[in-house]
Parts: sequence; structure tokens; C-alpha cells
Amino acid sequence: MLRRYPDAGEPLTCKPVTQGLLNHGYRVSTTRGSYFLKHHLDDSTGDRATIVRQHRATQRLQSLGVPVAPPVEDTEGDTVTEIGGRCYALHPWVDGLHRAGAQLTAAQSQRLGALLGAVHIGLEQIMEAGTGLAQRSGGYRSPDPADTFALIDDLLTAARGRRPRDSFDELAEHRLLERRILLEQHAARRPPTPDIPATGWVHGDFHPLNVLYRGTEPVAILDWDRLGVQPRAEEAVRAAAIFFVQPAGQLELEKVRAYAGAYRRAAGAGAAELAAAVHRVWWERLNDFWILRWRYCLHDRRADPQFPAVSALAVWWTREYEAVCEAFTG
Repeated sequence: MLRRYPDAGEPLTCKPVTQGLLNHGYRVSTTRGSYFLKHHLDDSTGDRATIVRQHRATQRLQSLGVPVAPPVEDTEGDTVTEIGGRCYALHPWVDGLHRAGAQLTAAQSQRLGALLGAVHIGLEQIMEAGTGLAQRSGGYRSPDPADTFALIDDLLTAARGRRPRDSFDELAEHRLLERRILLEQHAARRPPTPDIPATGWVHGDFHPLNVLYRGTEPVAILDWDRLGVQPRAEEAVRAAAIFFVQPAGQLELEKVRAYAGAYRRAAGAGAAELAAAVHRVWWERLNDFWILRWRYCLHDRRADPQFPAVSALAVWWTREYEAVCEAFTG
């Protein structure tokens, strides 16, 4: 692999990076420095053309001053290496730490919102029409509660039938029953499918493990696998729901308010756009059980630790809906 990058030096060590749910990563130390070697495994984003598009986007964003870590080019000017039918990319290693919302001050939360706004505006400037995604002919359809009720029944059967049962299975059953009641009560609030197609380019996976800090400042936005066209304001709301959720499931609304205000100013997004995004993401969360699907359907427990806070957030958000909406729009 490193033979394709003669300026990278001779390899000394290669150690797996443990964080990350979809792809594999390694810290490679050489005689000339350290690098991050990414092994693209996700079938939905791991083809060469998609990866190249991601790489070109980060190169252009860097020219606009957005903190990113574009890949290293090989002797042919390529950034993707194919070995055994799999794609790899070499990136400079960026020293830094991940910081959750609890570790951010209100001022730092404001800078985070401004950063995401800058990403969205930067992508609008650099991504031309026809750069890999077809124009959508309509808006995104919101989850149908009928489908969710069927999924709840399946997951309840799995949680109740697991032997030996543990505290996670008990919590899963409680949350599934609770969510079914909430959906029955709020089914009429399902968001309609918007007539206008989404045309905004987004990072697609903006959360604490994909932002590196050095001290108090963000120095790199990582993992552009989900780069695509989606409603931009919804990414801002989803990111806040991950950064600022507390262990018991509440959002730190003062930090959300600082973050959202800075995002609106940087991205030029109005209060009505954010309010619609809050409603759609709330409904999305009310119908979402991805962690339980991983556990019971895929037998993958890596996301289990996130479940207590994530499942409690949907309940709290429903109860505090107006306060959450005000924090994003006020």
C-alpha cells in the first residue's frame, strides 16, 4: 500500500483504531510521520466513484478554510487504492480529541453551529449539479407508523424471547411498549411529504466522533462517507440531538439555542425552516429503533451503550416539544 505513496516513508507500525461502526481504520506510523489508513467497507458508500467524490469535496472545502483532512495523493495523483476488490485511502493523521456537548461551553456550542453552517454553505459553492446524485423528484417521505407498529411487534418478540434476559432486554421492552402508546397518541402529527425536493449537500454524519478538537477549537471534520443531498436544516437538528443529549435523555437547551442561532446565521436558514426540521426529526426519532435492530436482528451490540439516552430522548422530546422547537428557532 505505502509503495504507492513514496513521500510517506517506510512503515514502522500499524495499529487499529477502535472507534467507528461501519469502516475499519488504522494509525500507520512511518519514518516520515503518522497517517490514518481507511479501509472502506460499507457497501452503500464504498465504491470508488463515491469515495473520489468525497475526497474532491474535502480538498475543495479545505481551500475555503473548512477544517478537514483530505487524503494523500499517490504518484499518479489518485486518492483511492483498490486491493482485492476493496478501497483504501491514506489521510494525514490529525492529533486531537472528540468532545461531546457536555464538554462544550455555550460559546463553543455557538462555534460548532457556525462550523456546520459553514460546511453547508461551502458544499453549496463547490458541489455542482450532477456530481453523482440524481435530482430528487420529490421530498422525503416520513416514517409510516403502521410500519413502525409492525417493527415494534417483531422487536418485542425478540426482546421477550431472549435467554438469558438481562437489564437491556427489560429496558428495550419498556421503551417499545412506551413508544407504541406515544405513536398511537401522536399519529395525526406525521409530517407530510414536502413538495419541494431536497437540494442541499450535507456531511451526512455530523456527530462528536466525526469532529476532532485541539484544545477548544475544532481542527478536523472526519468521515465524509455520507456526503449527499438532504434537507440541510435536518442535519443541523440531528447533530444537535447527538451532541447535546444528556445521559437521562434531555437536551441541554441553552447550548442548543446557542448552536442553532449560530447555524441559522451562518447557513442563512430561517426559523420556519428549522421548525419544520425539528418536527420531521422528532417524528423520525419517534419511529426509529436502529439500535434494537442491530442488537436483535443483526446480533451486533456495539451500539447498545447509546440506547438508554437515545430511547429516553424520544419520550422527553415529545413532552417538551415546544421548548425544543423554541430553542432551535428563538
